[in-house]
This record gives sequence, C-alpha cells and structure tokens, in this order.
Amino acid sequence: MNELDELAEEIKVCTKCRLAKGRINAVHGEGPSDARMMLIGEAPGRSEDQAGRPFCGSAGRILDRALREAGIKREAVFITNIVKCRPPNNRKPVADEIKSCLPYLVRQINIIKPEVIVALGSVAKESVETLCTRDQGNLRIGNAFVFQTYHPAAVLYGNRKAYEHLVSELAKAAQSINAQQQI
Repeated sequence: MNELDELAEEIKVCTKCRLAKGRINAVHGEGPSDARMMLIGEAPGRSEDQAGRPFCGSAGRILDRALREAGIKREAVFITNIVKCRPPNNRKPVADEIKSCLPYLVRQINIIKPEVIVALGSVAKESVETLCTRDQGNLRIGNAFVFQTYHPAAVLYGNRKAYEHLVSELAKAAQSINAQQQI
C-alpha cells in the first residue's frame, strides 16, 4: 500500500468533525499518485457520498466535458475536495469543517507533488489561498502553480460564462505544464 492509499484509509474512518456523522462514504479523491495536475472542489455531493468518488454526479459530467474540451484526460489528474464528507443538504462547508479537513488536503498535495493545482469554486479558492505564496504575481503551493475558476455546478444554474471560464482555465493549466516541460 502506498502513502496515498494509506491516507485514503485514514480519511475513510475520520471522525474529526460533525460531517462524519451524516456521511455514507468519505470521499478522499481519485487519480494517479504522480498526477501533474490536481483539481480541488468544495465538498462531495449526494452522488459522490453514495459512490465514494469525487465529481461523479451532474457537476462531474460537466467537469468531464470541460476536461475533454481542454484536452485533458480525467484519468491523468487527481481530483479531490476541500472537505471529504458531504455537508447536510449540500450546504457550503463551514470554517471548522474546512479546518478539520485541510491537513488531509495538504498531505495529498505533499504526496502527489502536482505541477498545477486548479481550485474549483469560491470555497476551494478561499481555502487553497490560505496555503499559497505569491511568486512574481503567481499563486503557488510549493512548486505548483495555482489556477482558480468556477465550480462546474455553477454551470448547472445556467451560467454559460462560468463554463467558458472553466474550460479556459483548465486549458491554461494544461499549457502551463507543457510550458514547464519545454524549459
């Protein structure tokens, strides 16, 4: 069992906050342990809680389409959330829940060592920013460049510009990885 699998097992049995009481599955994330890109959302929804997988519901279908349009294979990226358990009624996670889960996210980042991190939505953006440093105007976590865009769920509410921005930022993130290879 590798370090990421061990962390996943730890997350599955976590009871550090109230969200553990109402979950079906803790959703640790999925993707390769050496992924060059990491996507971070807010929290699991109902479909994710039931399946134990991130972004497998309606927002996940939008994310899958956006990834394809940006030329990125879903199986090549690591996808996770700020909090690992579904908040009741899909509400936004609150500060103490985020604080309980953030160390898991930090450990995931440290294990995977992505070159690029994409924060999906305002909760992910605000939480990830607490981990960031600014380097020549760019946000970074360690060696990873940080991109920020809309959560795919924003598209569910008819926000076409959100979808265009999502695809655009995913494409920029992929181009950033390609540019780093050419240096």
